[in-house]
Amino acid sequence: MSSLKKQVGVDLGLTNEEKQELHHIARLAIETKTQGKSLPSVSPATEKLKENRGAFVSLYKKGMLRGCIGSLEADYPLHKTVAEMSLAAAFRDPRFRPVTAEELPYLEVEISVLTPLQKIDNPEEIQVGLHGIMVRKGSRSGLLLPQVATERNWDRMTFLRETCRKAGLPSDAWKEKDTSIYVFSADVF
Repeated sequence: MSSLKKQVGVDLGLTNEEKQELHHIARLAIETKTQGKSLPSVSPATEKLKENRGAFVSLYKKGMLRGCIGSLEADYPLHKTVAEMSLAAAFRDPRFRPVTAEELPYLEVEISVLTPLQKIDNPEEIQVGLHGIMVRKGSRSGLLLPQVATERNWDRMTFLRETCRKAGLPSDAWKEKDTSIYVFSADVF
């Protein structure tokens, strides 16, 4: 699993220490919540972790998805976004029951720090392994991270169809004029 993920996305210049610190923040947020405590105040070591960034946090247990929630918006400093999305993935992903303290030793945390969304007009611009996709039509939208297509060996068309399905749209809705397609990338670790 991890060898594929290293080939996905982009390098946003975070150091190994900064990535480790974000992993620590994610785990700390989940652990303190399972203990019924509030997250202690965290002051990140570097300015990069204070930059406003969107991020997704994916939780895995024994290689299986256990929760995944994120924010596209760069409204908060990265360290706060990671803490909040960790809590959301662990306790508010409607597809899963909340994480328990007994599960903590088995949880793997994957963080995807996002680049801003970019609207595209030509689906040929989508590069599997580099881009994630968001489709939007009316009030419906769906998003898949860059690593999803790579992990599942999808080509561009399959990636587009599955993103439409995630939005609750017909799989060919991406071809319609009133459907917007956005790409983004992520530093996945």
